[in-house]
Amino acid sequence: MHDTPPSVPDFTQWPSFPFEGELRVKQLDDPVPVEPPRKGEGLRECTACNAPDDAYIWVGERWRVRAMDRPTGLPMVLILESRTHLDLGDLPNLLAAELGVMTVRLERAIRSLDGVARVHVNRWGDGSAHLHMWFLARPYGRLQLRGTFLSLWDSILPPISEAQWRENLALVAAWLAEFGGRPLAEPPRIQWQAPSSLLAQSAAADAAAAAAAAVSVIEAAEEIPEPAPDADDSTDADGDTKTDGDTDPDTGTAPRATTADPATGTNAATTDPATEPAGASAPGPADVAGPAGRTATAGTQPTSNPRTSEDAPTAR
Repeated sequence: MHDTPPSVPDFTQWPSFPFEGELRVKQLDDPVPVEPPRKGEGLRECTACNAPDDAYIWVGERWRVRAMDRPTGLPMVLILESRTHLDLGDLPNLLAAELGVMTVRLERAIRSLDGVARVHVNRWGDGSAHLHMWFLARPYGRLQLRGTFLSLWDSILPPISEAQWRENLALVAAWLAEFGGRPLAEPPRIQWQAPSSLLAQSAAADAAAAAAAAVSVIEAAEEIPEPAPDADDSTDADGDTKTDGDTDPDTGTAPRATTADPATGTNAATTDPATEPAGASAPGPADVAGPAGRTATAGTQPTSNPRTSEDAPTAR
């Protein structure tokens, strides 16, 4: 017989807690003797390693950045991944140092967007063995969204407009491309239509957004660990461990892509954002740069000098 569930913890009374009303704490399941493998472990295929570069908003030699497949309630949700199939504790010293540089750059790029006050950086890793770091933008002035429940609020809030979402993606990609790599996100196209057509299009977009099912960022990445398989269905007739074919949005190692610059003849994808070419002074984690304004688009480089400009959010 299970013990009486514990009382509801104090954090349910925090202003940032997304729910109200009568709550109950679940009974804690018994621990399993062996945890099930994550995606990319054992015989389970890592779909991250086979993802093409065009599934990302920015790609470099050793790192890639991807977005959700549609707008969510927060201004921006991005995932930083290594190309190599490694987990956080498996990183060699070079990649570990670059992870710090990339984390700072991506945080500053997201924080430069209009309406962003803070960027929450998270790593769970219960769904996939391929390293992936989450970056969630907290809207400016929304004090109720502060703290540990931001990922829950993302699936509760109404999604932002797709046009704003795509513009934000292009701005972040352009910021990262200031240090190398290739920006792949493009700004939204201008729809030249009559006012009556614009109203009809806006109404249809609002209806489609309302009909879309809300999925939290944790569920989208399958960060929730899967239950341990029963002894009867964990292996097939040959004694091999069964695997499922679920799609994991985590993406990683892929054939190294290069794009020749017609002006210089150099390969853009071979320039790593965390290191500088030989003979140049390499920027440290505090060396940052970004668009001087907020009008940068993918494929265009911000005019500021990455070696002299300060990467600070625009004053609001």
